[in-house]
Amino acid sequence: MMRTARALLPLLLLPVLLTACAADKKDRTEGAAADSADLDAAARDWGIAPELVYVTEVSGYTVFQQSVGAYDDEFAAAYRSEKDATKFGLFVGRGTMTAESCPKQPLGEVSDKQVTCEHDGAAWYRKADGSHEYAVPDDGVVIHLIADADKVDRAILRKAAEAVHRPDDAELAALQPDTNGADT
Repeated sequence: MMRTARALLPLLLLPVLLTACAADKKDRTEGAAADSADLDAAARDWGIAPELVYVTEVSGYTVFQQSVGAYDDEFAAAYRSEKDATKFGLFVGRGTMTAESCPKQPLGEVSDKQVTCEHDGAAWYRKADGSHEYAVPDDGVVIHLIADADKVDRAILRKAAEAVHRPDDAELAALQPDTNGADT
């Protein structure tokens, strides 16, 4: 009898544990993205579609708020180093990137130079003239993390590419200028 009770206890607790794990997963997922109304409002202020808003994280770099907004039909943000003048840009636009299309797509403002492409994980490492970037395709958009090759090394851009994601509430707030106490 005692053996049966010991064997049944874990089976009886299994639904409780699974429910708790599912709830925990749900909480983490829901906290990952910014409130859609806030994201929609911010995107509208910038003049872009909400699905184009992405952010990244790289140790030692912060977003330059004045750079955030629309650039052509893309979302744009510049990240600058906290210790020197280096910076990289994040641009998000609609599209795809494949082995065939990668070398045909211009790399930032460098449109007349040959683009070389190297598949690196889920992203493409691209170079042209003195610029380089990681291009990350994601659900109908391509996130470009671009910099001057002489100022920002490939490892920084790769970290930025690996960390790119949709903003949470705090990250969305950090993209917007602080208006506390400012005249509007």
